[in-house]
Amino acid sequence: MALAGDLNLLHALRALLEDRNVTHAGDRIGMSQPAMSGALARLRRHFRDDLLVRVGRDYELTPLAETLLPLVRETVDLAERILQVRPTFDPMVTHRTFTIVLSDYALTVLVEPLLRRTAIVARAVRIDFKAIPDDLELADMERLLLRQDLMIAPAGSNIPGRGAALFHDRFVCVLDRDNRLLDDTKITLDALRELPHAVAHFGRTNVTPVDRRLAELGVERRIEVGVHGFLPLPFVVAGTDLVAFIPQRLARRFSSDPRLAVVDPPFDCVELVDTMYWHPSRENDPGHQWLRLVISEVAQELSGSEPCVDERYSYSGAALEGDG
Repeated sequence: MALAGDLNLLHALRALLEDRNVTHAGDRIGMSQPAMSGALARLRRHFRDDLLVRVGRDYELTPLAETLLPLVRETVDLAERILQVRPTFDPMVTHRTFTIVLSDYALTVLVEPLLRRTAIVARAVRIDFKAIPDDLELADMERLLLRQDLMIAPAGSNIPGRGAALFHDRFVCVLDRDNRLLDDTKITLDALRELPHAVAHFGRTNVTPVDRRLAELGVERRIEVGVHGFLPLPFVVAGTDLVAFIPQRLARRFSSDPRLAVVDPPFDCVELVDTMYWHPSRENDPGHQWLRLVISEVAQELSGSEPCVDERYSYSGAALEGDG
């Protein structure tokens, strides 16, 4: 018979050995006399020893019980201290490494202000950033969230777990400044039908808001180049006839490139909502709560110049289990 994990039985053993009386020991820890007698019987079977033996009107400890008493006291005290421990986190003192898996867009837009913030308020914290795997399947996402602290990706990517929206952006067109179908810094739907497209891939099943909007307008994209993420697209279209759609905040990073033109698409604003996701098991972790709060604050600062929002074309997909 194993007693491992039965803290109540250890409490009973300590009371019996210290009080040397079944009734008194039961009163001490709130157990009835029959229950305490049953506990003593279990303990005797486990140790194969009487533990308490009657000597006249009193009980005395057996040699084994004398040996057990200090060990039981130490074990019970230690177990009670362990159960009283509560997780704490001080980003200026607690040395901890967080790992965030994120898209190249989130890396470009969010990481710099986040690291500036943590350098001031979290000197003991380290953050590692990893790219979202190109071939990530839905079945692998929960396992990834278990192993990493956060994933930051567009909403509607069918990512399980809990999530909270960080900031909005809008899609713009990027193409070579000398593109023959660029008309006075404007692009038409007919031009989008005729031009070859470069597109960003985000896994095997993800469809972007731009894909859905163009399908609604009857524009069938002639895709000639596919890349992983948004960041390579400006480099791909420069010097070619290709056209691509990227988030506006990312496009601003290329505004000084004389080869490129960034123009509004010839339809209503199409929105991207970047979202952070985490596994529910991390919900009440104080360090993780701090990390989510800091990222949310940095994202809120980025949202000072909020792009237009059109709910019809925002990402939609996996329902979020919590709002963080």
